[in-house]
Amino acid sequence: MSGVSRRGFLVGAGMAPFALGSATNGDLAPQELSAKEKIAIERLAIAFLEKYDAPGLSVAFAKDGRIVYSGAFGLADSDHDTPLTARHRFRVASVSKPITSVTIMRLLEEGKLSLADRVFGTGGILGRTFGAQPYGAHVEEITLEHLLTHTAGGWGNGGPDPDPMFSNRRMNHSELISWTLDTIPIRNKPGEKFAYSNFGYCVLGRVIEKLTGVSYADAVRAKVLHPCGINSMEIAGDRLEDRKPMEVVYSGQEGEDPYRMKVARMDAHGGWIATASDLVRFLLRVDGYPTVPDILKPETVTVMSTTSAANIGYAKGWMVNKQDNRWHNGSLPGTATVIVRTSGGLCWAGLTNTRRPRSKIDLDLDRLMWKMLGEMKNEK
Repeated sequence: MSGVSRRGFLVGAGMAPFALGSATNGDLAPQELSAKEKIAIERLAIAFLEKYDAPGLSVAFAKDGRIVYSGAFGLADSDHDTPLTARHRFRVASVSKPITSVTIMRLLEEGKLSLADRVFGTGGILGRTFGAQPYGAHVEEITLEHLLTHTAGGWGNGGPDPDPMFSNRRMNHSELISWTLDTIPIRNKPGEKFAYSNFGYCVLGRVIEKLTGVSYADAVRAKVLHPCGINSMEIAGDRLEDRKPMEVVYSGQEGEDPYRMKVARMDAHGGWIATASDLVRFLLRVDGYPTVPDILKPETVTVMSTTSAANIGYAKGWMVNKQDNRWHNGSLPGTATVIVRTSGGLCWAGLTNTRRPRSKIDLDLDRLMWKMLGEMKNEK
């Protein structure tokens, strides 16, 4: 920061500027926290910003269907000392995956797909649109469920092969999918092993487009975001000059450049920008609780939250545990994010505009949110 203290740029810590729309189009007013609670949360935020040299941090918490706290700390743009507000939007990175999963679940409820549907080849949703023929081993065995659970058998973001989504920057979706099918083999039989795959969710984005006849972003808006009362989310641009209105500026660390990625091409696995309150609104409408009507049926939420045999800690677009908590984190150069839905009726989101690659910033962001919750004496 240019000689200005972070404390001087603490804004929005307290009452959320948004209200959650109820099923009857009324407003559920945010609940007020005490001054002592706000000060304690502020201190935690300042410590986090200083530890990671992070420009800004935005958080939102909800309980029993109500946003109870929304806070913005630090700067949206450190070069220009622009104070961060709760209305600023951040790249959410892999927090995009639950959004894609919910869209697939909406199409499932509409009868437009089955999770057992195959994706590629004769009879597959995408048929033989992509890649040279014939396909390699196991490609035509891949189902939607395999893609949702990261068990397609390959194309992970670790291991012997490169993550396709960070290759071939000049290729569009179609070209990249064809290149991947032609170049990177499936190493395991689908369903047998877990390999976290950004590329798999990119393919799910194209499935959504095929079944809806509109762009991925438009389909998500119609099927998920608008029913949740969210109107401000969109797909990010790649370069600094592509920054959207009220989008933060991202700060790279340890040599990372947030503006040398194909973020728009990451749409279905990592491309959305949102406010913390946007993400909490989303969580409240898929949390499985009766406080605010969900946009999914209870049985669909159960399906979405069910893991594969290959990894009992990951369901369909969500990390899960035995305590019935659901969450997802996101990480890209210049971005660290987390969303959480707990078994106790709580939902929250935390967003920052930096990351330190060789640190535990993701884990610490998650811990920070739990610590903030601990200071909300009446909301635990």
